[in-house]
Parts: sequence; structure tokens; C-alpha cells
Amino acid sequence: MEWLKLLWGFFISNALGYGGGPSSIPLMYEEIVNHYHWLDNIQFSNMLALGNTLPGPIATKIAAFVGYQAGGWVGFAVSIIATVVPTAAALIWLLNIMQKYRKSNAVKGMTLLVQPVIAIMMLVMTWQLSVNSVHEIGIWQSLGIAAVAYFFMVKKKTHPAFVIVGAFVYGGVFLGVLQF
Repeated sequence: MEWLKLLWGFFISNALGYGGGPSSIPLMYEEIVNHYHWLDNIQFSNMLALGNTLPGPIATKIAAFVGYQAGGWVGFAVSIIATVVPTAAALIWLLNIMQKYRKSNAVKGMTLLVQPVIAIMMLVMTWQLSVNSVHEIGIWQSLGIAAVAYFFMVKKKTHPAFVIVGAFVYGGVFLGVLQF
């Protein structure tokens, strides 16, 4: 029965995730952590960080990992199918419609006005993960890591994968020995 939950959870989060990975991640978080409890906050945040260091779409990597964790190889296959097939079918169908009505003000308005919703979804997920980080390693350590990550990604234009790997190394070397 777990595969039906995987099918439904990943179908819903990806079918409603307008805008790709960034908008579907909070929906996946809701299904994976809060609704079905396949992972907890820390596991989700670690999986997301590691998944972002690997090439390819984040939604399929999340589906593959969680599907395998929750249902083995069958769960893996079901989660991937629930993530990819509906999205691919909807993409083909919607692109044909949008191409036909691309000059319509309604279509322009729909695509522009959904962006603030996606931004709020990302902020809510960021807040939830940040609260967990502050609880686990403290406010100053969290702010320091965030400041260093911001500096490297925004000011130095370092690829986020290298920043994530650096955070993993820092956490493994320093946080493993320091007690908070």
C-alpha cells in the first residue's frame, strides 16, 4: 500500500508544482515530511542539500531517494513515474495551449502572478529548515554559515554545489567535534 501513497504524494506535489523544482520542493516537503512522515526535517534538508550537488532535476532525485527509502525498488519506480509522466504530459499539453494564446493578457497575467506564490512557498520552507538548523547548531553558527554561503554564491559567484560540499566538510570536521 505504501506505493499508492508514493504515487499520490509525488503526483500531487509535482502536478501542482508550477515553475519546476523550486516550486515543487515545498510541496514535496509537505508530503514527505509533514503528511506521510517518510523523512524528518533533518533528513529532508540533508537529502535536499546532497541532491543539489548532483546533476539533473531535483524533483526526480528527491522522488528516487524517498521512493526507494519508503518502498524499495518498487517505491523508487512508482515515485519516478509519478514525478515524470504527469509533468511531461502536462508540459506537452500546456505548451501547445500557451503557444496558441501566447499574446493573451490572461496567459501573461497567469504566468506573472503565480511567481509571488512560489516565492512565499520557498520562504516558508526556508524558515522551517532554518528554525531546525538554529535549534540543532545554534543561532551564531547558523548565521555564520549562511553569511559564508551568501558571500561565496553571490559575491564570488561560486557554484552552489561547491558551497554545499564545503558546508558538508565544515559540518563533518568542526561540528562533529564541537558540542552545542
